[in-house]
Amino acid sequence: MRVLGLETSCDETGVAVYDSESGLLGHALYSQVAMHREFGGVVPELASRDHVRRLLPLIRDVLAQSRSQPADLNGIAYTAGPGLIGALLVGVATGRALGFAWGIPAVPVHHMEAHLLAPLLEGDPPPFPFLALLVSGGHTQLVRVAGVGEYELLGESLDDAVGEAFDKTANLLGLGYPGGAALSILAAGGRPGRFQFPRPMTDRPGLDFSFSGLKTFALNTIREHGADAQARADIAHAFVEAVVETLAIKCRRAMQETGLNRLVAAGGVSANPQLRQRLQRLTKDMGGRVYFPRAEFCTDNGAMIALAGCLHLQAGQSAPLAFSAYPRWALAGRPAG
Repeated sequence: MRVLGLETSCDETGVAVYDSESGLLGHALYSQVAMHREFGGVVPELASRDHVRRLLPLIRDVLAQSRSQPADLNGIAYTAGPGLIGALLVGVATGRALGFAWGIPAVPVHHMEAHLLAPLLEGDPPPFPFLALLVSGGHTQLVRVAGVGEYELLGESLDDAVGEAFDKTANLLGLGYPGGAALSILAAGGRPGRFQFPRPMTDRPGLDFSFSGLKTFALNTIREHGADAQARADIAHAFVEAVVETLAIKCRRAMQETGLNRLVAAGGVSANPQLRQRLQRLTKDMGGRVYFPRAEFCTDNGAMIALAGCLHLQAGQSAPLAFSAYPRWALAGRPAG
């Protein structure tokens, strides 16, 4: 089965063609980061308009790259949520319209489901069941994955997502937007031990997260001590260490509670080198293994949408002509408008 995947949930336009027998045949991604940087964050209307400009040219490019014609496709997958409603509608309407025009089924894909399935694009994919740590700019979740479409939410952030906390703290340190990667680089030059940040919600039972207080702690520390470059690096180091250890503590707890020792880490923050190293040590100590998507598939992309859509289409799922986009959509629940 050969599937065209479309991703337009936020500020990246992604297109890919995935074949169930041959794997990923082609993909392309256009990032809007440069456009949004001057505003310090994503401007939804600008994001939507840029998806309109970029999506069809990218589809043509990826079809050519994968040596595919519409007649070669068996289906289309598109991100239906969660995300920015205007941005989502660009991909949803395009995917459903092309499916109708080409006479092939179309299927909506949950954005976070696609992230947790992204390691299946690799040559050594994780077998089911496994635990998934989803860490991005909009989500921080621990999920038990029994199979495709079989998800149990174990814990999530009660306030800021971890990627949001990274970006906000980076902004406080003058690193610009988006600042997550720059913050990790700055942290690498920091001295351990100078500052001690809290590990939020690790002193109580449960698998939920909270990062807003950690961001406030960073703000107060920067105001008091962040006058020179070395101090800012030391603060960055302490912040990253606190986030990484908090995530690792909750992952260890989830592995102990479920008895699963296979862990998938996905989403944009899963590309963080400090987090990868910590989770590799953790799973080794637990007699298990951690799986990551390659770096280019940690952030939003069309390849993960095409893969997830292919799996759903193989299961006989598709969508009617009446389509919808869902800015709020629980991974283990029904979509909300």
